[in-house]
Amino acid sequence: MSRGARVVVVGGTNVDVVARPGAAPVAATSNPGRVAVTAGGVGRNVAENLARLGTPTALVSAVGDDAHGRLAIEATAAAGVDVGPVVTVPGARTGCYVALLDDDGELVGAVSDMTCPLRPADLDVALVAAADLVVLDGNLDPDTLAAAFDAARGPVVLDPVSVPKAARLAAALGGRRLRLLSGGDAELAPLADVRADLVWERRGADGSTLRGEALRRPVETAALPVEVVDVTGAGDAMLAAWCHATLAGADPLEAAAYGHAAAALTVGGDRTVRPDLTDELVRSLL
Repeated sequence: MSRGARVVVVGGTNVDVVARPGAAPVAATSNPGRVAVTAGGVGRNVAENLARLGTPTALVSAVGDDAHGRLAIEATAAAGVDVGPVVTVPGARTGCYVALLDDDGELVGAVSDMTCPLRPADLDVALVAAADLVVLDGNLDPDTLAAAFDAARGPVVLDPVSVPKAARLAAALGGRRLRLLSGGDAELAPLADVRADLVWERRGADGSTLRGEALRRPVETAALPVEVVDVTGAGDAMLAAWCHATLAGADPLEAAAYGHAAAALTVGGDRTVRPDLTDELVRSLL
């Protein structure tokens, strides 16, 4: 197992099933279109984006001993992520996220069947402790999230993933201080009392707001104009890019702008993580 990862991501791995109709969808009937099955999961997506941007990254996660788990891990390894710390749990099912888009690529609705069966005992404590930055996602069981947080010696970033998961994690974060807490307004609300140097509210096409004690005032960053193909994975790319830019020496606002550029590239493509994503490509939009 590599010990050279600058970022260790501890979070969920699953598959994404994304369906997009060829025309405006008609309710209560079958709509012709395209269906894609790809590797997904917030933590896994963040890890792949980081690796494609050039940051050495390890993924600590768990999958079931099934076809979906093998697909996700093979794709993640091929992207350059160290998947050595990923645990295969006999008898467990790999999570699945099923999304229906409209013909403009916007989300109509989704079903999330995701549990991350990663236990505190599965954590590679030495690997987490050696990381320059640790990213956690809300798919984690609260006990596992707390154990990963306590193992970290560098700054910790959290994406709560969803409103129910954010509420479930609030108690596990008690007394712990994050470097960055990032998510949508509804996801951030249950975590209002969590201590964080920076809080980054992501609002999709409406841009984002970065708040923190080190900033004189909340700072708005506009989303880059882009023709939307598929919104899936945009927030994951945005967060990964912020982490990459921060480790490269960018200040929080520069990193936010870099994150928006990565998100624009992602929604302009038809994959959850762009296979051609590079630091040079992101910077071409700045």
